[in-house]
Amino acid sequence: MEHPGFFERAGPFPLSDVAEAAGAEVAAGGNIHLLIDDVQPLHEARSNHVSFIDNKKYLGQLAATQAGACFVHPAVASRVPAGTAALVTPRPYHAFAKALAFFYPDAMRPMAASPGAPAIDPSAKLEAGVLIEPGAVIGREAQIGRGTRIAAGAVVGARVTIGRDCYIGALATVTHALVGDRVIVHSGARIGQDGFGFAMGREGHLKVPQIGRVIIQDDVEIGANTTIDRGALKDTIIGEGTKIDNLVQIAHNVIVGRHCVLVAQSGISGSTTLGDFAILGGQSGVVGHIKIGAGAQIGGASHPTHDVPAGARYFGTPARPLREVAHEFALIKRLVSKDKRSYGSDGTEEE
Repeated sequence: MEHPGFFERAGPFPLSDVAEAAGAEVAAGGNIHLLIDDVQPLHEARSNHVSFIDNKKYLGQLAATQAGACFVHPAVASRVPAGTAALVTPRPYHAFAKALAFFYPDAMRPMAASPGAPAIDPSAKLEAGVLIEPGAVIGREAQIGRGTRIAAGAVVGARVTIGRDCYIGALATVTHALVGDRVIVHSGARIGQDGFGFAMGREGHLKVPQIGRVIIQDDVEIGANTTIDRGALKDTIIGEGTKIDNLVQIAHNVIVGRHCVLVAQSGISGSTTLGDFAILGGQSGVVGHIKIGAGAQIGGASHPTHDVPAGARYFGTPARPLREVAHEFALIKRLVSKDKRSYGSDGTEEE
């Protein structure tokens, strides 16, 4: 059975109402009566969807979009393809955020459990052999597979699904997530909370509703106090067999491949992709919107700022190929040794 989703969507609304709610203007030729029923990214939008563009590097996607309407800056309005209504605004990302709030009014305060309901909601479905420790809360329509243990004080949110033979540690929270089999979530982990999404502005920062999910595949282990944000529009995905240490931050829309290793205090910014068997060393940080290739290794306290090829070993800030960095270190060491020989151990110049 298809998952019903975590957020109730309002609408459909005529395009004129969407434009008004978002503070945009329908360009000449746009069908103000067109019914819009959802907000989608450019490359996935269809004729009943509204999308947005706020970065020129996505002009190729704009040219190919099938969206019924798109929020655009006035300078880009002429680039909107035929069949897509231009919703003109000086701040397309702000308009997009307002449109999301219009379609998903409850997304700002998502529900984990029903007020007044018992600790285990009557609508939750628990297979035989599920163990629920004292103080745990199971939200409405949640589903938990046999052999899974939910430890004391943990929260399994509304409509969350957790597979078989899993362990959800004490005081962990799992919301807006679909979890596979044999997954271990250690104490205090937070899975499925808001991503860090704001439309920045001089008068303040407008919160962007986060309506995506977290997908955790089979045999994943997630360390204590690690946080995994749900996607903004689509999903944050953790591939099967991946092992995540304590105090790791994974932002919205990140895709982590299969059998990756993320060591303590590493962090991945939004919309970054890690290939299968990639490794992030402790305290490393990855900027957003880049790709770390399959089997690549990022050294501890290193910070890649561009795509990393498959199988590469990178180190430093900004991170570069390890062999290149090691060669530079060796060269510096030789120069320092030569300098010491020239001046002597006491710092005076030798004859």
